[in-house]
Order: sequence, then C-alpha cells, then structure tokens
Amino acid sequence: MNWLILILAGLFEMAFAFCLGKAKITTGLVQWGWYGGFAVTLIISMALLIKATQTLPIGTAYAVWTGIGAVGTVLVGIFVFKEPAHLWRIFFLMTLIGSIAGLKAVSE
Repeated sequence: MNWLILILAGLFEMAFAFCLGKAKITTGLVQWGWYGGFAVTLIISMALLIKATQTLPIGTAYAVWTGIGAVGTVLVGIFVFKEPAHLWRIFFLMTLIGSIAGLKAVSE
C-alpha cells in the first residue's frame, strides 16, 4: 500500500512542477491561480511522502519520489510545453526509469 502512496506522491510532485510551468507562461490572477495550485500540490505531495516513509526506507522512498517527479516533469515538458525530445534526452530518461525500477526491486 505504501508503494502506491509513494507513486501518488510522485505524481503530485509532477503536478506541482506542471503548475510552475503554467505560472511561468501566464500573468495576473491566472498566474497566481497556478501558484496556488503549486502550493496545494506541493503540500499533498509532501504529506504523502511523509506517510510512505513511515514504512519504506527513506533513501529509496525519496529517490523513487524524485524520480517519478523528474520523469513525469520531463514528459510533461515534452508533450505539453513542447520541449525538445532528442535522442540523448530520451536515453537518459530511460536510464532514470530503469534506476527507479531497480531501487524498488532491491528494496522489498
């Protein structure tokens, strides 16, 4: 169950990075709305991370949490914000995914 909580925490980390990206390209009240979304998703992500680390090893949980957020944020950058998706970027993204899977595999 705590692995699911940790995955959800990572997805909320991705969401707060998405909110920052949207705030960057907006102005006025809309921008502040995205900053509000950032704050809410940040708090949820941290609360879920705290819950997950009550039973999972902190080093593994933190690495998986940041990895999910990093992979998700890169994918959002590519698909939503039209950032480049060249060969080396995809290669290193895949190595990051492999590392996250490896950490989960050896932490059971």
